[in-house]
Amino acid sequence: MDIDNKKLPTIIQGGMGAGVSGWRLANAVARTGQLGVISGTALNLIMARRLMAGDPGGHVRRALEHFPLREMADRIRDKYFIEGGKAADKPFKAVPIPSFPLSREFTEMVVVANFVEVYLAKEGHDGQVGVNYLEKIQLPTLPSLYGAMLAGIDFVLMGAGIPKSIPGMLDLFAEGKPAQLRIDVKDAKRGEEFYTEFDPRAFMGGDPPSLKRPQFLAIISSATLGAVLAKKSNGKVDGFVVEGPTAGGHNAPPRGQMQLNEIGEPIYTERDDADIPALVALKLPFWLAGSYAEPQRVADALASGAQGVQVGTAFAYCEESDLAPELKQSVLEASCLDGVQVFTDPVASPTGFPFKVVRLSGTLTEEDVYEERERICDLAYLRHAYQDADGSVGWRCPAEPVADYVRKGGDEEETIGRKCLCNALLANIGLPQVRKEIGVEKALVTSGLDAQNLSRFLQRKTLSYSAREIVEYLLSGLQIKPAVPEVAAVEV
Repeated sequence: MDIDNKKLPTIIQGGMGAGVSGWRLANAVARTGQLGVISGTALNLIMARRLMAGDPGGHVRRALEHFPLREMADRIRDKYFIEGGKAADKPFKAVPIPSFPLSREFTEMVVVANFVEVYLAKEGHDGQVGVNYLEKIQLPTLPSLYGAMLAGIDFVLMGAGIPKSIPGMLDLFAEGKPAQLRIDVKDAKRGEEFYTEFDPRAFMGGDPPSLKRPQFLAIISSATLGAVLAKKSNGKVDGFVVEGPTAGGHNAPPRGQMQLNEIGEPIYTERDDADIPALVALKLPFWLAGSYAEPQRVADALASGAQGVQVGTAFAYCEESDLAPELKQSVLEASCLDGVQVFTDPVASPTGFPFKVVRLSGTLTEEDVYEERERICDLAYLRHAYQDADGSVGWRCPAEPVADYVRKGGDEEETIGRKCLCNALLANIGLPQVRKEIGVEKALVTSGLDAQNLSRFLQRKTLSYSAREIVEYLLSGLQIKPAVPEVAAVEV
């Protein structure tokens, strides 16, 4: 089915961090007529911790009541929900981690959690909602996609890799058919491949429903990758989000040999700028990302042939994002004083991609805070698969204890400066683990360079602004009004 470009959004709200762009933010943006996007990373863990925190407002439990397999949803609720929430000095109980092959319990949690987040994001309006996944986090991908599709997701966005197999998965799941996804395994023997599988019929215990096939947008950094995906994907790619190196989160490495500037950041040049005419020549909708949160930048993007822009950082600090209030306040205060420092860290992320961090007191950007944390890898989303000498698949993470990583065949040099993003990103949204060994896990905030200019949204002399205000500001130079009739209000 061809896309009607008139129905596509001008603004895509970025899918940021684990839970920062949660259902509240996506819901608010979708109500303006633009595309609200939830982050699909670790939603099973986030759902479980929300339940253990007492599920304020009852939102998770309300969504669970609409999951088509009620016995499964009730089982998850009963296992993790704590009336009134756990004590502040007590740890969250462990949640099943991704493993190969996937356990039934992990698979159920992932499907249900993605359903819950999408259901809440779409509740009470007729706008469109997307979900953002990382290609490098492969084990949860298939159950994540299916859970999101069960709730009627409109768009799937994926980056941090080459997601050429995802469009075909969406086609299969829409028809209730099983799918396989090849897992990247380092040191695998020649000709040996490993796959994770998901069968809708087996999961649903009978005939699965026919589902809407969401549109697929690949997140890329170059027209060359866009051309590869358009031609070689196993299904239709519906468009692209083209992220420049000033965007937050993970960035594509600079082209050519990695070189660092005087403060240790990767050096990006004109070679890393998107080739706009080449993107236009692909004849697919695309959105430009990375410091586009200005009316003139939106207008320039449209004039260049883009469908619109993706904006992340401005939304990360708005009222509806789930970034912890104290972190929002610290960054907004610093922005008013021209004091926000964003550093593109070439080694922080276990993925190997450069990762932008905001230098904040008390977070892992401070060397003494980082050094005081005992290395622990208990959430396991960013582990790398490798084949052991006996042919089995093992898992290692450059941010785990150094001795463990080396024992598993890893290079000790790869552990230097690595940070546990899994635990830090949960701390970012106010759901940090509490440990006897190290106390409360510390945050590590990621933002694009636009974090330095957030004060322009603080029109009312308060450290607060809404998602709707951002949309109105971005569209203020265009003949577009942010308006989608609200069907029913949802208290968020």
